[in-house]
Order: sequence, then C-alpha cells, then structure tokens
Amino acid sequence: MASTLSSPGDRMAAGNPVARRILPVTRLFILLCGWWLLGYSLLVCADLVARRYLGVSLQGTDEIGGYTLAGLSAFGFAHTLLTRRHTRIDLFLVRLSAWPRAAAHVFAAIAIAAFAGFVAWRAWAEVADSIDFMSVSTSPLQVPLWIPQGIWFAGLALFGLVAAVLALHAATLLLRGRLREVDAWYGPPTVDEEIAAETSGEAAR
Repeated sequence: MASTLSSPGDRMAAGNPVARRILPVTRLFILLCGWWLLGYSLLVCADLVARRYLGVSLQGTDEIGGYTLAGLSAFGFAHTLLTRRHTRIDLFLVRLSAWPRAAAHVFAAIAIAAFAGFVAWRAWAEVADSIDFMSVSTSPLQVPLWIPQGIWFAGLALFGLVAAVLALHAATLLLRGRLREVDAWYGPPTVDEEIAAETSGEAAR
C-alpha cells in the first residue's frame, strides 16, 4: 500500500501532531509552485526556440523568472520548516543534557518565528507602498508591482504563521516538561531519522 506521505521530509514531520495538521496546507502550496515552475520552464524553452529560429524574443521572460524565484522561495520556507529541513548546526547540541538541549530548540523556534514575522511585516510595507504609488515594473511588461510582491508577501506571511504556531507549541511542551517531544519534534533530524525516512519511502513503493 502506498504511503500517504509524499516525501521523507513529510514522514519526519508526521510525528508532530501540530505539524501533521498544517502539512496538507503547505504541501498544496508546494504542489502549486511546482506546476508554476513547470509552466515557467516551458515558457523559457519557447523563448529559446523563438530566439534561435525566429529571431524574436518573448518579452519579460527574465522578469517573470525573478518573480518566480521570489514567490517559490517564500512559499517553500514554511514547508521546509515543518519538515525540519532548515539547516541546523548540532555540533554542540549533542553534547548538552536533556533540558538545555530542549531549551535551545525552543529558543531556535522562537527566534525563527520572530525573524519570519519581521520579514513578513517588512514585505507588507513594500506591497502597501506599491499600491499607494501605483508602482509598475520598468520593463515592457509594465507589471503592477503589488501583484508579484503580494504573492511574495503571502508566502512570507504563511511562513511567519507556521513559525509562530510551531514556536508556541514547542514552548508549551518545554513548560510541561515534555523534553523528549521537544527534542524529537523541534531538534534537527538525526542521521538515523533521515535514513529511516528514506528507507520507509522506498519500502512504501
């Protein structure tokens, strides 16, 4: 029987009840981003063919690529956080006892939530300015900038919301003394966890 979890990262997040509830939402956005990237790749191919054989260029391909990079990156942050794929340096963490290690995980979760909230706040300021000044791109496309900036902001806002929910859950677990859950759900994945996630995916196929 095929696994309902589509990637090793999803399988590592499945143990956390909060992450498991949010995962379908972020996975949906990731799939939409994937389809958008496929469409953009076809557009680039069409542009290359048109330049080579017709001597014309589809205007704005590079500009759309910049918007694509910003939007896809922003929406990817939340899913990456849920699946514990952001880079963590655990050189010293593994040497700590249970409580300091759990406290470090909670501090990291709160710090990334604060950072994500700040970035989303500043992104909204950019969108608001573009709306107020009716800004458009300085290109043949003349794209109203609030559109790509709004997509970028939506991804960052999702990241901030997910980070805040996870930080609150991690802090609650720490205050209740559930150190093992904090370590398992909010610490960096161990080598054994990554191997288990990969091998379980192969077994499900």
